[in-house]
Parts: sequence; structure tokens; C-alpha cells
Amino acid sequence: MDASGVGLPALLPYLRRYRFTLAAVAVLSLAGAAAALVQPLLVRTVLDDISAGRPAGAAVALLVALLLTGAALGGIRDFLLQRTAEGVVLTTRRRLASHLLRLPIPEYDARRTGDLLSRVGADTTLLRAVVTSGLLEVVTGVVMVTGATVAMAVLDPLLLGVAVAGLAVGMGVAITASRRVRGLSREAQARLGEMTSAVERSITAVRTIRAGGAEDREAEIVGRSAAEAYAAGVRVARLEALIGPAATAATQGAFLLVLGVGGARVAAGALTVGDLVAFILFLFFLVLPLGQALHAYTRLQTGLGALQRIEEVLALPVETAGDATTAPAPALGRDPDALAFEHVTFAYPGGGEVLHDVSFTVPRGSRVALVGPSGAGKSTTLALVERFYETTGGTIRVDGNDIRELPRRVLRGRLGYVEQEAPVLAGTLRDNLLITAPDADDARLLRALDEVNLGVLVTRTPEGLDVQVGEGGVLLSGGERQRLAIARALLADAPILLLDEPTSNLDARNEAALREAIANAAVRRTLVVVAHRLSTVIDSDRIVVLEAGRVVAQGTHGELVESSPLYRELAAHQLLVP
Repeated sequence: MDASGVGLPALLPYLRRYRFTLAAVAVLSLAGAAAALVQPLLVRTVLDDISAGRPAGAAVALLVALLLTGAALGGIRDFLLQRTAEGVVLTTRRRLASHLLRLPIPEYDARRTGDLLSRVGADTTLLRAVVTSGLLEVVTGVVMVTGATVAMAVLDPLLLGVAVAGLAVGMGVAITASRRVRGLSREAQARLGEMTSAVERSITAVRTIRAGGAEDREAEIVGRSAAEAYAAGVRVARLEALIGPAATAATQGAFLLVLGVGGARVAAGALTVGDLVAFILFLFFLVLPLGQALHAYTRLQTGLGALQRIEEVLALPVETAGDATTAPAPALGRDPDALAFEHVTFAYPGGGEVLHDVSFTVPRGSRVALVGPSGAGKSTTLALVERFYETTGGTIRVDGNDIRELPRRVLRGRLGYVEQEAPVLAGTLRDNLLITAPDADDARLLRALDEVNLGVLVTRTPEGLDVQVGEGGVLLSGGERQRLAIARALLADAPILLLDEPTSNLDARNEAALREAIANAAVRRTLVVVAHRLSTVIDSDRIVVLEAGRVVAQGTHGELVESSPLYRELAAHQLLVP
């Protein structure tokens, strides 16, 4: 999609729900324009009456009434327009946020978070200008210009020619410059998105940066990004600075020409003073809308540049919760294997193959561990079960069903998943627990916390479940964040529980408590546990050993100590075997 790929028709979906309000605004604008166009004629009447010694009270009263009416209509119009603009921004932000939350996981891998945030924040804000000083000002300006031109032609065609000649050159320059605004504005917004990404990156890792004494280096990175955004903004400002003076010069030149030629015609008796004053007022009503329309056109180009960035995100395909196939409803909970990998291969987009011909089964009600060196593909295996990524070969089955034939909502309803990083959302303890169980009562939430030895969080502050956990769970320890993530998974009450390094941040005491909780959960669930710390999984029903994306051994702890050199080496390093 190039810089000219989004035009006015792309705005229509954003404005459709406000069409009646916009119609009312249009009517008010046209009524205000009509009231304004009548005023110069009334001024001429007043001047002519005064010159002839006739009473001018009625004309003056009507002129004042039109002034007040125009002001009232303008106030109502502006309120409706501002409210509509805020509504457009709100609707767009909601739509964008909903779309972003449904993008496939690989899209997040390929994009910078700050740039996506910029599209939701800064780019949507620019749409407000499109509504408030864009389309309707152009339309109203056309009406005003047309009416003023006709009236000026009736009053004095010669003066009209003089005025148009004075305006033509400057307006031509301004319009030509305005056409370049959209591309430059889009570039400026892109640079702003990059700067936001740089700031987001630094703030997210602020503790690491402080500990490493890297504040100056990170500030320099953000500063360079900010400088690029500044340079892009200056390019837009330079172009807009050309537009304003060109329009101003054209306006002033036209007024001076009209005053000079018009004064000469009044002196020659070809034009009355009232006609000249009326003509100048009409010229004002011609020039002012032209300037407003030009400004609106420039803002419109800026808004369309932002709209293109918004449309780029909205055009990305979302991850559907449903199933595109016409397969019959799957039978769940009947197959003896809760989970099965059959010759699965996988490669990340643009990368090499991560899993190679991986095959293993997880019998229903069993506890299976995935172990191996870092980079062996253990976490990727769980991500494939969740269908965060699609396999490049082979089949994964849940309850005997190919997961590609299961609606994602059904599949994930069967799975409880705890990520390795154990993310915690800003908010309260209750907010985090209710993510997976929105209807759970306090008693159920407290039981889940007790299961992971986290009940102390509720008792150590008066807020109880409403205690704040901080941005990213910063008010919790690493172990507490991990156990909170596990409590969330337990609350989902899914029959298959996927745990990625559940004890990596726990001390020995809490590890023992959590192992007990996991053992209790295994009574009612099928567990698949990724672990570096073998002490947490040595009592698993089956241990699958991965190395370089391949299954190199399977069995119990005792069997693998005897049969797998890699597993024996891992166990020896952790002092589990002599």
C-alpha cells in the first residue's frame, strides 16, 4: 500500500454510524453559510439607506438577527462536530485494540510494540482533525465560495476578475504543496512510532539498564529516534509553512487589488460605496472559506496518512476463535491419549527448523515432563499445542482430534497454560485471577491461591484480594508471580495443564509446596511440564528428552539414567545421580 493508497472512501466506514449527526451538522453549516452570505447585501442596503436619508432600522435589526443566528448555529454545529470526532476516535481505538488482541502470535514477533501503541494513540488522534476541520469544512467552503462568487459577479464582474487573478497564483502554490503533506505526515507518524518503541523498550527494562549503568547509552538511542521523529516533523512543518504564507500573500494581494481598482471605479461613478463595501465583504467570504478549505485539505491529507497506518493494522488477518472446516463436532475426553505429537516439524517464519520429526504421546491422567538443554524446543512444543503457531509438518492431536480441526476456543478451553515468563497484569490480585475464571467467587479464588502456597498475599494487607500487584507484577517477587500464573491456570479447570518451567523462580520451600500442588492437580488433570530443574519432574510417569529439536529418549527417571547419556549428564549436573 503506497502513500496514495488510502482515499476519502476509506473514511466512510468510520463515519457511517454518525451519518445522521453529520447530516444535521451539514444542514447547520449550510444555514450558517446562507446567513453569512445575506449579510453583505444587508450592509449595502444600510449604507444606501443612510446615504439617501432613508430609515435603516429594519435592515440593521435583520443584520443583527442574522449575526446572532449565525453565531448560535455555529456553536451548535461545532459541538456536534467535536462530539462526533471524539466518537470516531473512540470507535477506532476500540476497533484497533480488539483487532490487535486477536492478531496471530507471529505478527507480534515481527512488529515492535511501541509502533502498535502509536497507531492506537497518536494515529487515531489525527482522525479527529479529519472530522472537525476536514470534510465538512471543504463542503461548506464550496457553498460559501460559490455563493460569494455569484454575488460578486452580479455586483461587478471586472472586480471579480481582479480578485480571482490576485488569488490564483498564491492558492496554486499552496494547493500544490498540500498534495505532498500526506506522504510526509505518514513518514512523521512512522518515526513517532519508532520513537515510542524505543521508549517502551527502555522503560520495560529500566531495572536492567540501571543495574548495568546503561542510562546514557539508552538515552542516546531514544534521543536518536526522537531526532528522526523531529526531522520528519520539521519536514511537514516546512511544507505547511509554505502553504500558510502563500495563502496569506494571495489574500492580501487580492484585497489590495480590489481596494485599488474598486476605489477608482467608485471615483468614476461606475460603482457605489455600498456596492464596494458589499463586494469587499463578499471577497472576505470568498477568501476565508478558501483558506479554511485549504487548511482542511492539509489536515485531511495528514489524517489520511494516519488512516493508512491504521488500515494497515486492520488489514492484518486475525486469529479466528472458530473453525474454518466443516468437520463434525469432535468427541472430547474419549481417546486414551490426551495429547499426541505425530512426526511434528516446525520452523519459525524466516528461520530454520526448530523441531524435527517429534513424536510422543501423553496418556490421559498422566504426568509427562519435557526436559533437555536450552534451545532444545521444549517451550516451542507447548506453544504449538496452544496453536500460537502452526506446525510445518506432522500432526498434533488432543483427545484424538487434529488440533487444526478444532475451533481454537474449544482447543484452548481444554488447556491450562502457564508461560515461562509468568506475566502478571497491572491491577489487583483479583483482576489477575479472574482472567481465566471471570465468574469465580472469592472462596474459589482463595482455594486456588492456597493450592500454590500464595494465601499469604491475601492476609498480609487489609485489601485482601484487592491488593495491587503493580505494573507487570513488580510488587510481587519472581516466585510469587510464577505461582500466581499457576493459580490462574488451575482456576481455568482445564483437563490438560501445560506448565513451562513452573518452578524456575522458586526457593526450595516453595518448590516443595508447588510440587505438592502440581501432584494434587495431576489427580484430576493431564500434566505436561517443561523443566530444567529435574528434581521437580523425576516422579513423572514419563520423561521426554529433547535435544536440538529431536526426541532422543523417553522413559521414567530410572530408565533414562540407565539408557540416555544426555539425561544422565543433566541429572549428574543437578546432583540427582552419583
